[in-house]
Amino acid sequence: MVVVFEAYAGLARRVLAGPARLGRTRLVAVDGPSGAGKTVFTARLADAVAGETPDAARPPVVHTDDLLDGWDDQLSFWERLEEQVLAPVRAGQPGAYRRYSWVRRRFLPAPVPVPVAPVLIVEGVSAARAAAVADLTLAVFVTAPQPLRLTRAVARDGPAILPELRRWHVTERAHFAADGTEARADLVVDGAPALPHDVADYYCRIVPGSGHDAGRAAR
Repeated sequence: MVVVFEAYAGLARRVLAGPARLGRTRLVAVDGPSGAGKTVFTARLADAVAGETPDAARPPVVHTDDLLDGWDDQLSFWERLEEQVLAPVRAGQPGAYRRYSWVRRRFLPAPVPVPVAPVLIVEGVSAARAAAVADLTLAVFVTAPQPLRLTRAVARDGPAILPELRRWHVTERAHFAADGTEARADLVVDGAPALPHDVADYYCRIVPGSGHDAGRAAR
């Protein structure tokens, strides 16, 4: 697999220079299978965007896991995201959503505000689905080997989630195959790079058409 080390700061500048398609906002979707490293990538990109803006304002980030109505809402949450977040921001108005508590198994009453900002990042499985294409400034797909992704998820949430997680993996694979998300993404990121690098400042971009054999890296 051929990967290229690229700076988060450079990607942040690319986003800020890109066209605003969600009203006045540049929408970035960070997609990929569960456990691939989307949340870490998103946090570092958000920090980089803040570092490239005059007021050092961190862009709002919406994690789609916070919008799911439990395990069975893996893909059908989109109407909730559109109504509560994307539609208002598209119209130049702040959005707000209620965060789902996976412990209490219900949506919490306090609304989470989503301000209108130059950049909005939405992170989670299916965030860059075909339905979002018209609004997107940048679509990112983060990937990693399935066994590692499973190990990461169990380490994070405990072995009790394994039955639901295995079912989740089947559903997301089917979705990505039908949606063509990875092939359509502007950027494919290696969420489990083996080569040493400065993880805070650099990510590993997978070069399209490079295959998944032994490879090399450039910086």
